[in-house]
Amino acid sequence: MLHLLTDPHAWLALVTLSVLEIVLGIDNIVFISVLISRLPKRQAKLARQIGLGLAFIFRVALLLTLTWIMRLTAPVFAILGNEFSWRDLILIAGGLFLLAKGTSEIHAEVEAEYEEEQSSGGSNGFGWVIAQLVAIDLVFSLDSIITAIGLAQDVEIMIAAVMIAMLVMYFAAVPVSAFIQKYPTTKMLALSFLLLIGVALVADGLGFHIPRGYIYFAMAFAGAVEVFNVLALRNRRKRPKTLTRK
Repeated sequence: MLHLLTDPHAWLALVTLSVLEIVLGIDNIVFISVLISRLPKRQAKLARQIGLGLAFIFRVALLLTLTWIMRLTAPVFAILGNEFSWRDLILIAGGLFLLAKGTSEIHAEVEAEYEEEQSSGGSNGFGWVIAQLVAIDLVFSLDSIITAIGLAQDVEIMIAAVMIAMLVMYFAAVPVSAFIQKYPTTKMLALSFLLLIGVALVADGLGFHIPRGYIYFAMAFAGAVEVFNVLALRNRRKRPKTLTRK
């Protein structure tokens, strides 16, 4: 353990893995932000803390069971010459869940069902949100940890990188959630991201890897366009006040 503190390769691996884990955590933040947007403010804060806490617990728990994780990548059956492992099945299930969730949320937004569902929220809504957070946290954690295993050899480095990434996610989740709630159009964009991520997970499970760089570039480009839309909206709101003063 102590020799890692003086090993430059260990520090390089820690920085590289931390950055990668933070990038992979963007998916988690978007999903949590979309889910809690339908909860009252007090419940939303608690759900956010539970969601991020579960994400951290799942990641560390999976890291401590590396032998079991590696077995998940071994083929369990084949269909038409294509081999599938438990990891593939989990990614496919998680991707289909995100596609279904994103589609249902977009439908609710288009049909203006938001206010009705929020007013009838209650404990059942909160419990359902937590259940969904548990399911998707497990999927994101599995994908994140398998990536970490491929980049680093020391469990200590992996755990440290996960802890750094989770701290960044914790502080980033609040402004991201607030931004999505303040500007409703960004929620539709976030839901579109969920559909994109869902397609990528299903494709990975089926053996068609989509480079994450393409996905994150598309998300960053769309996010930048939305920022300009928000700035334009702010300026339009301020303009009548300025004219009135004159």
